[in-house]
Amino acid sequence: MMPLRKKLTGYSIYSKEAKKRTIQNILPDEKFYPKLPKTKFDIIYADPPWHYNGKLQFDKSSTTKENLDTSKNLFISTAGFKYPTLKTEKMKKIPIQNIASDNSLLFMWTSNPHLAQAISLGESWGFEYRTVAFVWNKKVHNPGKYTLSYCELCLLFKKGKIPMPRGARNVKQLVSVPRGKHSEKPKEVMEGIEAMFPHHKRIELFAREKVKGWKNWGLHLKHWEDIATNE
Repeated sequence: MMPLRKKLTGYSIYSKEAKKRTIQNILPDEKFYPKLPKTKFDIIYADPPWHYNGKLQFDKSSTTKENLDTSKNLFISTAGFKYPTLKTEKMKKIPIQNIASDNSLLFMWTSNPHLAQAISLGESWGFEYRTVAFVWNKKVHNPGKYTLSYCELCLLFKKGKIPMPRGARNVKQLVSVPRGKHSEKPKEVMEGIEAMFPHHKRIELFAREKVKGWKNWGLHLKHWEDIATNE
């Protein structure tokens, strides 16, 4: 009896290329995140590096699944090509609760498929889910299995009470800004948080660059050791 041939798919063809392009965490597995600051913060802003279980996105240059055109160099993309991703259970091990003030807020970005995981992650860091702080209309859609995806959510969690004194109370939930680089979030959201809480200690987690008025922590910063100290 002839052995069954494995079905050829776009994923199987480009899996080697994907593996080569995936960015790995350079830190040892037992200490997979940079040192956290000793300071306590009132406002914590996070854009977690969500893990997509190796799922790839590629253009459908072939006409059908049965008519796979292997002569074309299909475009493939995934978050792991841009930065090291982390599974939710691993992110829960980062002791963010150690840098949160008794009365503090956590603003957390989530992709829509990670919504339940985002709430679980925030709770594991000692916060209670309260509401959706921002809805980002990217003005450019992504293909989805159900509806075309235009929006991304920034959730709000609370520990203790709302930090005082309050600032602006007229910051709008909806932010309509065209999508930029992969995973880049609109600066209008950080500016809105600053307006709401202008006098508080603020930190951005999983940051990629330094932002004035914030402490910035993350694996992507070129010199993260400089900001992981108590000033």
